[in-house]
Amino acid sequence: MVTDLQVRRLFRLSLIEPNQEIAALKAGMDPKTARKWLRLRRLPSEQKRARPWRTRPDPFAAVWDQIRAQLEESPGLEAKTIFELLQREHPSQFVEGQLRTLQRKIKTWRVTEGPAQEVYFAQQHLPGRLCQSDFTSMNELGITIQRQHFPHLVYHFVLTYSNWEAVMICASESLESLSQGLQHALWSLGGVPEVHQTDRLTAAVNNLQSEGAFQERYAALLRHYGLAGQRIQTGQPQENGDVEQAHHRFRRAVSQALLLRGSPEFASRDEYRTFLEKLVAQRNAGRQARLAAEVERLRPLPDGRLESLVRLRVRVTSGSLIWVYNNQYSVPSRLIGERVEVRLYAEHLEVWYGQKRIATMERLRGKGKHTVDYRHIIDWLVRKPGAFENYRYQADLFPTSRFRMAYEALRGADTQKGTRLYLELLELAAQEGETAVDEALRHLLAEEETVTLEAVRAHLHQPVVPVTTVHIDEIRLARFDELLPEHGRVQ
Repeated sequence: MVTDLQVRRLFRLSLIEPNQEIAALKAGMDPKTARKWLRLRRLPSEQKRARPWRTRPDPFAAVWDQIRAQLEESPGLEAKTIFELLQREHPSQFVEGQLRTLQRKIKTWRVTEGPAQEVYFAQQHLPGRLCQSDFTSMNELGITIQRQHFPHLVYHFVLTYSNWEAVMICASESLESLSQGLQHALWSLGGVPEVHQTDRLTAAVNNLQSEGAFQERYAALLRHYGLAGQRIQTGQPQENGDVEQAHHRFRRAVSQALLLRGSPEFASRDEYRTFLEKLVAQRNAGRQARLAAEVERLRPLPDGRLESLVRLRVRVTSGSLIWVYNNQYSVPSRLIGERVEVRLYAEHLEVWYGQKRIATMERLRGKGKHTVDYRHIIDWLVRKPGAFENYRYQADLFPTSRFRMAYEALRGADTQKGTRLYLELLELAAQEGETAVDEALRHLLAEEETVTLEAVRAHLHQPVVPVTTVHIDEIRLARFDELLPEHGRVQ
């Protein structure tokens, strides 16, 4: 059988050899065959014709109308799903080796008769016009701070023309995080684009309305910077494609930088933030030419930033608790019955009364959660020790594992008296310092001594010996001579 390679060689040799016979011999074919291909001036592969007949019967001909109806009704059905259904409905008629035949048949139908596929239209981006932002989870990278897993998100801002980006660490997709992240990006950029686009973030968009109206506070943020707000359609993340693609590339860049660094462990959140800022600066360094074209068209920033917090007026309940966005926080009991101002930030909240800050605490994420500080209620809990056993938030009143161990030990000796003694320990921790009491409990539990209020007080003012302190006796080199034979000792 003559191949395309032989015929190409024949065409080339026929131009340089004195006759066709020599060219045919050198091309590895009979002279008659050579004359045929020289006359046709085509390759063998170009002579093949499509076969209009099947080499074997179509095993799905009898059920094809049923299959086609299923595909028209549910275009997302996979060939394997349909094949398994056929095997159940027609036992022993279809064997595993016929799956590939069905897959080819369905693919041909989809291309020739099936529904039209969605078309993605490439967009032309203009300098200084559009910016996009979104949140992305960084949990898969395994970041740890002081050996503790650090679950977090990153607010990601991108200019669609130059791909200049800015990031900010945050704990949740809250409006406060969105406000802080957007303002951080705009002030780092030094100007304001025309349009800011997000996906349908609940923090920014009221999804209960058909028009997807922007939340009032988010709309106020846009007005402050003179930005036009724009949202994508529901279930169409590709409309926010620039920032979505930037998420993927940014996470990959962070992953590679962590491999070069040798560890995902950081001493503090500030160290991790600095690490991300340096990485973003390196990525932005190659975008300066296109960024310059954007900067020329950016509008000036306002006189100052917009306050990125929520102010709430709430009443302190009889349990010395306040409700903030469906979560509960304890406050000092002297505020019971009063209305306090809560200033809610992205990462923490502050409690104010009479123009004075009363407490600062970490913001809880999600709903139905609580945090109770024993210092706020211990004075009255000591007076009502019977309330502790069934207290709804009892778990919050064990500051460390050693306090819980002490409670179990005290309860084991005397149930009622043990509870009262534990509450007195908590009161002592509120007065003398939690760290000092915790260290005293560590010593008593390690030495298996009885935990009493007097024993803890006795240890409070003793000098603390660090756990890691190791005492090494003076080394006498002469002792090594004892390990050597008599003739090998140094004289």
